[in-house]
Amino acid sequence: MAKLNNLLQTYREDDFVEYYLFPQIDSEEEKQQEALLEGILVKANRVIEKFARGYLWHKDPVQLLPRTSLSNFLTHIDGKEERLPPHLYGVSHYGDNIEDEWFIVFLLQEITKKVPGVIAKIYDSDGEFLLIEAADYLPNWCNPEICDNRVYIYEGNIHLIPLQNPEQSEISVEKALQEIWTQTTSTLAHQDIQNSIRNKLSLYPDNIKSNFHHATVYVPTALAAILNAKPNLISGAIQAFCNRDPVDMKACRAMKYFPPEQRVKTRVKFTRCLYAMLLHSKYVPDRKVGWNLPPTTSKDYKEQSLGVKIACGFEILAVQAKPTQDVEGDKGWDQYLKSLKDKGYFQELLEGSKDHTTRLNKAKEYYMEHRDSIHYSPALGQEILSLLRSCEIDHDKLQKLGQNLPPDDNDSWLDISSEDLDKMLQDRYGQKKIFRVNESTNANNFAQKVNNFLNHVSDIDGAEFPEESPIRPPRGQKKNKVSFEDTNKNQDNKNKVNFDPDSFASAIQSILNFVIPEDDAWESESDMSEYENDEFVKETELNGGEEVKNKMEKYMMEMDKELASTTIGKSFEKKGDSSFDDIENFKPVDINVNALKNILESYRTQMGDAGPSSTMLGPMGVHLDPKE
Repeated sequence: MAKLNNLLQTYREDDFVEYYLFPQIDSEEEKQQEALLEGILVKANRVIEKFARGYLWHKDPVQLLPRTSLSNFLTHIDGKEERLPPHLYGVSHYGDNIEDEWFIVFLLQEITKKVPGVIAKIYDSDGEFLLIEAADYLPNWCNPEICDNRVYIYEGNIHLIPLQNPEQSEISVEKALQEIWTQTTSTLAHQDIQNSIRNKLSLYPDNIKSNFHHATVYVPTALAAILNAKPNLISGAIQAFCNRDPVDMKACRAMKYFPPEQRVKTRVKFTRCLYAMLLHSKYVPDRKVGWNLPPTTSKDYKEQSLGVKIACGFEILAVQAKPTQDVEGDKGWDQYLKSLKDKGYFQELLEGSKDHTTRLNKAKEYYMEHRDSIHYSPALGQEILSLLRSCEIDHDKLQKLGQNLPPDDNDSWLDISSEDLDKMLQDRYGQKKIFRVNESTNANNFAQKVNNFLNHVSDIDGAEFPEESPIRPPRGQKKNKVSFEDTNKNQDNKNKVNFDPDSFASAIQSILNFVIPEDDAWESESDMSEYENDEFVKETELNGGEEVKNKMEKYMMEMDKELASTTIGKSFEKKGDSSFDDIENFKPVDINVNALKNILESYRTQMGDAGPSSTMLGPMGVHLDPKE
């Protein structure tokens, strides 16, 4: 049963972040470990309270629980189990607001600064997500499979346990901790990795206040009293409303707990994420309820529309409140059970069988113990009902307070122009290289950029930038190869297969090569056997490659002359003087100029949106200035 309990931890929602605080505890006695962990917990909570006071969590706040070495072990995704040293443990769901996850990283960093000897570990559904932020500066050996249990925070710095033996990449948490405590300098991550994560965390704690949005809403009197007493309940209410289903809509039509007869204005603190979710969630209340919203052009429409949505969210939570200890009829349990089935928790076991029933009962037990952090449980509804009974609901007093509210915060941050988006992308992913096109633009240089990109080697991970990857040698020219003996001498290339992509490409090209025959072959209605007997084909096989090349050039020249007298031919840019009256004045087509001209025309028709030209040029590091 304990194994199933730990297995359930791997089937949690995708929006979780799991974190650990490991202090240096040498004692094996459980009571002594508990006492030491309680002391660390007090210090850690002081740091959390200092920075998180007034913070509006999207779903779950930070909460640390002590775990001794005798009562815990870590279950990996692959099912492997590992007993952990004594530590403080927590798991939080951040929902749609990724800011919560990074704020938790900031809190852990501060705790490791303030509490000596404590090492923090944090990961989410993506694994060691701290390395994703520093992806541009990771060593070559760093990949998701190898980096498991290798990333930690100690004394405010990022520590990355180096890979000593490629054949033994796995490392236990306990061994990693000992390396950091005893070899702090060698495990310290590169300065570029440190800086990339510090830049992300430098927004805190100043970013907390700037992430809030205050707005006036028109809500039932009882709801205004509850929001004044417990402003953090707004998170659960907004998510309950935005994730409503047909059953919830029945509660919104009844409005048993928050009827609209008496309403007042009140000021509510949102996070920007919550405000955007609520504002853009479309909802038209039932006329029978009596909300009577003003026209959308009215200055009061926004505050009344927001108020209706918030009231419906609180109503949904209140209706879901059930004091029962059973999961039957619990909406959260139904969603959690469906999630377990989708993720393969029951392993195609026959419903009703002994093993299936065992897993089902264990899932129910786990849900009852953790449902406050799995889904919005009846606990929120119970708290709302309790506040309805205990709060002082003075309509006249609340109405008077609503008449002197400060103006709403500016919500222009909701509108992002294309220039602002480009700036955000440049700040995040680096300055774009603008390729300016004007009369002096050399089409040959532009074509060379395209040619350089196409002639660079890429692997299964994707195309690389020209300045970062080797140039592919000309066709027919062999690259320097490493012999089998040299490969054995090179430890880094051990067990690797020698593969020449150019030889492979040439072989495929030979198979797929199509040679254009003489004119009489096109006039013939012969089948493949006649094509094989064609004299031109036989001549091609006997003569050298240079003669074939000359014939092809001659053929293409004849075709260019034929096209020159057509409207298609006249649309091409020619080398030298492009004006001519007959075939005798024929000028060859300037391929580079035409390529540049067509790409620019394609880019212009995109009008700044995504399209073929921007998609092609972007990975090459070439970006055209939309203003030009």
